[in-house]
Amino acid sequence: MQISSRFTMAIHMFACIDTFSDQKMTSDFMAASIGTNPVIVRKILQQLKAAGLIEVARGTGGVTITRPLEQITFLDVYKAVECAPDEELFHFHENPNQKCPVGKNIHHVLDKRLLEVQKAMEEKLSEMTLADVKKDIAVYTEEE
Repeated sequence: MQISSRFTMAIHMFACIDTFSDQKMTSDFMAASIGTNPVIVRKILQQLKAAGLIEVARGTGGVTITRPLEQITFLDVYKAVECAPDEELFHFHENPNQKCPVGKNIHHVLDKRLLEVQKAMEEKLSEMTLADVKKDIAVYTEEE
């Protein structure tokens, strides 16, 4: 299983916004820190804004976080950038062959198990906050 890099880039972006709160935060600045194209950063910013996690000042640039880092979980970020509102972690192929004994029963066999995995992942993500990232960044920065 692999979650796209949008999730880790979004976490990275929050760390930049918080760490460099004394200066104007732009997509170019964050892209340089992440090592990606500013267009990708702007797309993620749009997703985070749509989720109500950030505010973006158009034209002059600048990004602000809408609530304390302790109140933003990894699950909030994941849901903002990785899936549509009703989308689940596992997407099933649409048309298993109903004439095949495997195809006919695969949903019965897997749906409950995969839902358990998704709930466990969501529970773990909801325990982690952006404040944890801030704390750890500070620890690693002090060690340098």
